[in-house]
Amino acid sequence: MNEQRHGGRALAMIVAALLAVAGFLGYRGELPGWQSGASEIAAPIVEAPPPPLDPLAVAAAVDPALVDINASTKPFGLGAAGSGIVLTADGQVLTSHHVVKGADTVTVTDVGNGRDYDAVVLGYDSDADIALLGLSGAAGLPTARVGSSADARVRDEVLAIGNAGGVGGTPTAIQGTLTDLDSTIVALNSADLSRKSLTGMFEVAAAVTAGQSGGALADRAGAVIGVIAAASGDPAHVVNRPPNGYAVPIDTAMRVVSQIRSGTPTETVHIGPTATLGVLTTDAKPSGARIDMAIYGLPAYAAGLTNGEVITSIDGHAITSARALHGAINVHKPNDTIQLDIVDASGAHRAVTLVLALGTPN
Repeated sequence: MNEQRHGGRALAMIVAALLAVAGFLGYRGELPGWQSGASEIAAPIVEAPPPPLDPLAVAAAVDPALVDINASTKPFGLGAAGSGIVLTADGQVLTSHHVVKGADTVTVTDVGNGRDYDAVVLGYDSDADIALLGLSGAAGLPTARVGSSADARVRDEVLAIGNAGGVGGTPTAIQGTLTDLDSTIVALNSADLSRKSLTGMFEVAAAVTAGQSGGALADRAGAVIGVIAAASGDPAHVVNRPPNGYAVPIDTAMRVVSQIRSGTPTETVHIGPTATLGVLTTDAKPSGARIDMAIYGLPAYAAGLTNGEVITSIDGHAITSARALHGAINVHKPNDTIQLDIVDASGAHRAVTLVLALGTPN
């Protein structure tokens, strides 16, 4: 018994001695099955802040690739003024849909060379508020450097550049910072007082003003990362918050451009001249598009469609709402022949065949 006890003490003393020697010699390893309480913590990597945005340098890089846009409607020549971004040397110009909405004629002044051009609307997506124009006879135009909105971060410095006030001349540049990358807004079109819900917008802490719509939101390197779409209102009348602006991210805009260039329309992306039925509609109950007005001189009126009747299908495809009717017409071109199924106030059904007319971007 005593020998066993002495043996146990000797073993404990030997282990203690070994640990002491290991500690003295600076042994850093771990004994098998034991875990060390200490851990190595990597020092954080501190990135140098990016250089501040130089507004003069960015404006000098972007300005030559911008255009001033004037859109007019018949019969009084009323319309809108805005901005655009030159994408190709032969005159493809990116702008906001609401700038050219309802326009019979569109004229463009290129900031880079000062020349005036007649423009045609190549296509548009009203839901995204994006349109693509083509300038007649253009060649050798300075083009914008298109960046990526995916790289944008809140608090990034940006420059909003466009035709402030619609007065033309040298574009106005407003410096600000990104405050949100996914804003949802309801934009009021001052030309026709229509409202449009826009989602996925960049919000910018900058006093963006009318006329800059369709202009460029540029980063510190002079790359376009957004298309200016809306302002918070007249800066002089903004209460309790600073003025700001909103832009469509350039990645969203360029997806619309790619769809237009493909030549394949969708329910939201219209390509080429706009076709019109010539009706104002609202949602019918329980389903369909109710005709509130058939406009004189246009196909629906000529075909005898009257107020209160309901369009239930086009070419055999069901129409469940006024929006569905718009989408169905959106994929057609002027001079296309379509067949409508109509239900009148008494519940009687009839089929009407008509030819779509040339309309304005809607």
